[in-house]
Amino acid sequence: MSEKKVALITGAYKGIGVEIARQLGRQGVTVLLGARSAAKAEEAAAGLREEQIEARGLELDVTDSGQINAAAELIQREYGRLDILVNNAGVYLDHLGNNLDVMRGSFEVNVFGPQALSEALLPLLKASPAGRIVNQSSILGSLGTLLSNDMFGSRSVPAYTTSKAAMNAWTVQLSIALRDSNVKVNACHPGWVKTDMGGESAPMEVSEGAETAVWLATLPSDGPTGGFFHKQAALPW
Repeated sequence: MSEKKVALITGAYKGIGVEIARQLGRQGVTVLLGARSAAKAEEAAAGLREEQIEARGLELDVTDSGQINAAAELIQREYGRLDILVNNAGVYLDHLGNNLDVMRGSFEVNVFGPQALSEALLPLLKASPAGRIVNQSSILGSLGTLLSNDMFGSRSVPAYTTSKAAMNAWTVQLSIALRDSNVKVNACHPGWVKTDMGGESAPMEVSEGAETAVWLATLPSDGPTGGFFHKQAALPW
């Protein structure tokens, strides 16, 4: 069994997900990169191994209960531990229209998937001396920000914003449920980052966009839980 910390990052075949894995790997953490495509996940992991990072790709669609269970069994069997879970996988579907199918699809990936995966991995995370769950949210899930900021509240994207607000609420509830354990649960906003979603005009590089999640994934024992952060600053709900 591994003596090193082990982290699972979902949606980690490109962009912020891979960069979170890279930054954790540089700290000596074994990183498992989850993605819907096994080939893409392993390709990303191979790139990290070229950087002398211990990395492995996993086929993991967070909406597939069979793949969730298979991932949990593999981690238990081959590593015997899980210290960090970064629920990074997410979708933005509002460009497809304002309808119930878009809302359901957004919640399946952005809320229900992370919840199901976290529940499946909680026994391992609770057994860790310092279990950490990081939920990749968005400033668009901050109701206080949407109501007070002209830029973020300038157009309606109900499926994405509602699903991220729900993720924030679930983060709080999970932290309450785990308050007597060693597991800390927090949500983060990566910032406006140069990714497929953020676009080339975004002001932040991918490396900077990964920093908040990495900070929360490696919090000390006196670190916060049940919060929503960007760059170590608390954000309004």
